[in-house]
This record gives sequence, structure tokens and C-alpha cells, in this order.
Amino acid sequence: MYFNGEGIQLVHVPRATTDGDVLVFFRSSDVIAAGDIYSTVGYPRIDVARGGHVNGVIEGLNRLIDLAISEQFTEGGTRIVPGRGRVSDEFDVVEYRDMVTIVRDRVQALVAKGQTLEQVKAARPTLDWEPRYGSTAGPWTTAQFVEAVYRSLTIQGGK
Repeated sequence: MYFNGEGIQLVHVPRATTDGDVLVFFRSSDVIAAGDIYSTVGYPRIDVARGGHVNGVIEGLNRLIDLAISEQFTEGGTRIVPGRGRVSDEFDVVEYRDMVTIVRDRVQALVAKGQTLEQVKAARPTLDWEPRYGSTAGPWTTAQFVEAVYRSLTIQGGK
């Protein structure tokens, strides 16, 4: 589609934070609005009840990285506007995707060992990133994120 003479590409990201996430790529401006699958100030807000899944968030972040073009050896290239936080570049999204992937893998390993949700929370799979993304109060806490990852990996028919 076009808006103000600029080509805009809408990319549906199924089963990410919900089942309705969309990346909006402003082609001429080289800007992508990432919505809630990417944030510079907190963990992704995964709403399992509304179709969200940690693997969908990772797939969405991979799609975002595929769309972005980095400027070699410097900060720059495609500008990425997160759902919350500062404007970023491809490298910032790669770091965030890696964090979500590592947390997912840690939780998955604990689930495979038969750990309960409370045991998984006590293991603190997000410890490395708590200073940057963690929160014990507010609308989305570290505990809520860990629970969402746990629930997305243990629900029947999960991805």
C-alpha cells in the first residue's frame, strides 16, 4: 500500500505477543515500526491467552532482522521503532532476539526436567538481563514474562 507517496509493507507476525502483531515497513524512509515484539525498556509482553507465544516473538524478531539493513561497521541503517523505548538499529534487535532465545532455552530446559512454574521463577532464567529489562512492579514484570514463556512452552497444542 502507499501513504503520502511512500510504499508501506505490512508484515503479519502470527502468535507473537498476541495473534495480531504487525511490522510496518516504510520502504523509502527505511523505517520499521516493530510494535510490541520489540522493546528497549522491557521484556516482550506475551499474552498467551490472546494467542501469544515465545516462539512467535522469536520468529517475529527474526523477520524484523531479515527486513532491516545494517550500515556496515557503524551505527545506522534501517531505523527500528520499538513498541516502547528508543529508536534502534538491526544490531539492537539482534541482541534482544538473542536474549529472548536464551531465556526461552533456559526455561525449556527447566520444563524438560519437570520443574514447576515456581521452580522456574526461582531459578531466575532472566538474571543476566534483569538490570536492563527487569521489573518487579508495573504493568509487565520479570515474573510475568517468565510465566508467559513457561505457559507458552507447556500449553497443549503449543507451538
